Amino acid sequence: MHQRLSLWTASFGILLRPPKQKKLVRRIIVHERYSDFVFDHEYDIAVVELASPIEFTSDVHSVCLPEASHVFAENTSCFVTGWGALKNDGRSVNELRQAEVKIISTAICNRRQVYGGAITPGMLCAGYLEGQVDACQGDSGGPLVQANSRGIWYLVGIVSWGDDCGKANKPGVYVRVTYYRNWINSKTGI
Repeated sequence: MHQRLSLWTASFGILLRPPKQKKLVRRIIVHERYSDFVFDHEYDIAVVELASPIEFTSDVHSVCLPEASHVFAENTSCFVTGWGALKNDGRSVNELRQAEVKIISTAICNRRQVYGGAITPGMLCAGYLEGQVDACQGDSGGPLVQANSRGIWYLVGIVSWGDDCGKANKPGVYVRVTYYRNWINSKTGI
């Protein structure tokens, strides 16, 4: 699917239609160990090279990649953004939305009543065990970010999967960017 680059564009800004900026895609590098046919959500990461540079504006910001050794502590506040549905099986929205979520430890997320051991080192949970606030369908691939004490934003995770949206004991599950940091560097030099 990702080989037909002419079918892919990247949109930037607050509105999905019309976006503030739209860029053609030059290259998509999917993790070589990812499989559409195995539903364990491992290696759910790709990097996209755009055909032309992005213009940063008041609505379009950069985000930094953390070092592989960086630890985002449990209970750290982060923000997830996207144009996804506002409820399970709902419709996507045209205006970018954001939600504040907190990092949940892998030990808690792997409890039997939560995800029962499904969370691997390359994954990170964020949200609330009581539910309500979460990413949803249509947000997949979107950023989970956190600002440090100097106001510099870092990419903590990438929306990957979850059980429904905002369901109690089913927080959002994200690709843990630090786990894949060396892979990203090996493919991009960044």
